[in-house]
Amino acid sequence: MLTITTQGPEQTRAIGKRLGRMLHEGSIIALIGGLGAGKTVITQGIANGLEIDEDITSPTFLIVKEYANGRLPLYHFDLYRFDTPSQLDFFSIDEYLFGNGVCVIEWAERIEHMLPSEHMRIDIQWVKENQRQINLISKGESSSGSNNYQKIIKSMQG
Repeated sequence: MLTITTQGPEQTRAIGKRLGRMLHEGSIIALIGGLGAGKTVITQGIANGLEIDEDITSPTFLIVKEYANGRLPLYHFDLYRFDTPSQLDFFSIDEYLFGNGVCVIEWAERIEHMLPSEHMRIDIQWVKENQRQINLISKGESSSGSNNYQKIIKSMQG
């Protein structure tokens, strides 16, 4: 785990951009945090790191927004309006989770049981004013005893 404290949205976005540059096809980012914590801000940075030049906004009423014009496609989910996982039954989320792009899922705790064992969890907590505490956590483990997310977190420590 890596904990980073940011002092404003620009720093939070910069963390996302640095992360986005290192993500690969099939990456899954599970964002956890309350309203206004900075989930969409870090997603904007990830999109920038993926070389996506579109405005990134929360897809609250659409479930998912797709951005295909970058280094990799970005699938940006917002599950705020979902109360139960069964509400996603009509939606083929597996096609995104196991697809050729990067999935960033806001309110990911609502489908935690559906996520592949190997993913990156990012907990964002509001500390005060513009200050946020961001915890990057590698989830799961490959047969070699590490995974790509652990490597990304180690490279962000420097």
